[in-house]
Parts: sequence; C-alpha cells; structure tokens
Amino acid sequence: MSEERVRYEEFRVTGEAVVAKVKELVREGNIRRIILKNEQGEVLIEIPLTLGVVGALLLPVWAAIGAIAAMAANLTVLVERVDPPTSN
Repeated sequence: MSEERVRYEEFRVTGEAVVAKVKELVREGNIRRIILKNEQGEVLIEIPLTLGVVGALLLPVWAAIGAIAAMAANLTVLVERVDPPTSN
C-alpha cells in the first residue's frame, strides 16, 4: 500500500500577478493548500483547498487575495501539492 506524496513549490510574484497565479494553480487540481507570504516571510493568508471547492465558494478568497495584493509589492506563493498514491 502506497501513501500519497506531498511536495512544496514556491513562486515569487508581484502583487498585481498574484490573483492570476492562484487561479492558475487552483485549475491544476492537485493542490491541497496555498499560502501567501510577504517579503519578510510572514504568512498573510492560508487557503486550504479540498476537492469540490470551486466557483462561487472561492469568491471571498479572491476578494481577500485582491486586498492583500493591493498592499504588497512582492509576494511568495507557497503551494502544497499532493501526488496520487503509486500502486506497486
């Protein structure tokens, strides 16, 4: 029996590009969590994503990300990805 593999990726983006980047990542579908950090490495928002969270349910999240983006010049997007279990 194999367990799912969790891996992390970081992207550095400007405040104005963060919403587009997050939307792109959500569309990929294998994301468990997205964390936005400021230039000092402080967590500004943590967005847990589960299967089935789409569309209208994310509207408040987009508004929060937009507000954060307006206040920050550069952000780090930390992505927690889940690779499906491999079968032996």
